[in-house]
Amino acid sequence: MSERKEGVLYVVATPIGNLEDMSARAARTLAEVDAIAAEDTRHTQRLLKHLGVERPLLSLHEHNEAGRVDQLRARLLAGESLALVSDAGTPLISDPGFVLVRELRRAGCRVVPIPGPCALVAALSVAGLPTDRFTFEGFLPAKSAARRRQLEAGASREETRVFYESPHRIRDLLEDVATTLGERRVVLARELTKTFETLLDGSAASLLETIAEDSDQARGEFVVMLAGAPAADTAVDDAEGEALLQALLAEGVGVKSAAGVATRLLGGRRKQWYQLALTLKDAPGEG
Repeated sequence: MSERKEGVLYVVATPIGNLEDMSARAARTLAEVDAIAAEDTRHTQRLLKHLGVERPLLSLHEHNEAGRVDQLRARLLAGESLALVSDAGTPLISDPGFVLVRELRRAGCRVVPIPGPCALVAALSVAGLPTDRFTFEGFLPAKSAARRRQLEAGASREETRVFYESPHRIRDLLEDVATTLGERRVVLARELTKTFETLLDGSAASLLETIAEDSDQARGEFVVMLAGAPAADTAVDDAEGEALLQALLAEGVGVKSAAGVATRLLGGRRKQWYQLALTLKDAPGEG
């Protein structure tokens, strides 16, 4: 009698909108596994119906993921093969699954990716922004103060920054980008692969005007991409920067805030502007 092999967890990417983006390998995997762990079983059931697949489903979401680990590990060790799917796109990318995959790998279980759609990658491929380096930051904080702090903290990063955002917060996000990053280029990818797929490109302020003129442009799920800061070796006008800092300091603007304004308007490194502002503030004759 042959020994039964240990099972495999397949991490399966599913369509982010257009069902024709489901790969043949992904569809076959879902049809062959013993069960599917899904973020929302009702949503996944509709996908399975489209594929003509019937498989047992169990929920796995952010509130029950830790509690599912032992159960799913036991099933894998008993020889079953399982699939993990999210509501759309690639699991673990701003979706549940990290805890499960981490613990199963620690336990020596085999985890296999079945690659496919991902809103992050799809958006970057058509944005016209540099993609040799980028930072994905998922969903920004819901509260404006925390959101601005995170935007500000990465203001000097030179690579493209990518976020996900929901329709009810997209205006607030753009307002915070306009406040913290000024005229930095923004690309919005909306409803990717769906009927009303749209790419909008411009400053945060101009995109807010577009949405004000056409409220439909605030509907759907968004990938928000911010152009990086100018490269560190990009020449900046030191004389212009010094004049700007002197004017700001004379108006009572703090050193840190003045450096932030110079960075947004003139580029370069915030640290360099901060040091120059300190020097100007402490110079003889300065207040």
